[in-house]
Amino acid sequence: MIDLALPVGMVMLWDPMYFLYIAPALILAFLAQARVRSAMSRWSKEPLSKGLTGVEVARRVLELGGVTGVQIELSSGWLSDHYDPRSRTLRLSEANYHGRSVAAAAIAAHEAGHAMQHAQKYAPLALRSVYVPFAAVGSNLAIPLAIAGMIFRYPPLVLAGIVLFAGVVAFQLLTLPVEFNASRRAKRVLIDGGIVTGDHEARGVSAVLNAAALTYVAATLQAILTLLYLLSRYRRS
Repeated sequence: MIDLALPVGMVMLWDPMYFLYIAPALILAFLAQARVRSAMSRWSKEPLSKGLTGVEVARRVLELGGVTGVQIELSSGWLSDHYDPRSRTLRLSEANYHGRSVAAAAIAAHEAGHAMQHAQKYAPLALRSVYVPFAAVGSNLAIPLAIAGMIFRYPPLVLAGIVLFAGVVAFQLLTLPVEFNASRRAKRVLIDGGIVTGDHEARGVSAVLNAAALTYVAATLQAILTLLYLLSRYRRS
């Protein structure tokens, strides 16, 4: 996901009114992070009845999904799990790579779900992958351009920033179906493939993946509200 930390920090320093615009997103982001930590804390302590590690779950999900040629590597950092379609590499954080918990299985299966999307040419994932460089440029330049336009009272520069940031919003909106679909694939394969058994483990998988999905919703809402803020500043200029 495109990192919005830099733009947000710059806007906060520039205009406290920004808080009024993104307050709902900030609250949702706080709740989402708390929910992720709570879900991971609980379900990381619940052993998977099959006794599989996260990397074994990922391999099994890929096999059941008919996906070949994907490398699985260890990734540093907490919840640094991700799938790289460029190199066809699935990377799992240490806790989820070696972990034998319900949480580790859920995260590993979710990332394997992205590999399944890639193998099956899932359109939103393909479009998002192509769009990443453009969204990155927008994320880095949009807010500085908009603020420079405000400082020098030059509306065309503000408008350029708005156009670039609209691209970031589009990227965030593309991310939602990709993440939701990967979670649906993960849940289906985990249950149908017998990797998780019983309602208790199924509830744990849902709790972990739903909590993670909420963070993407919060990021998207923040991007949309930031765009509305920029538009309001442009109108006033």
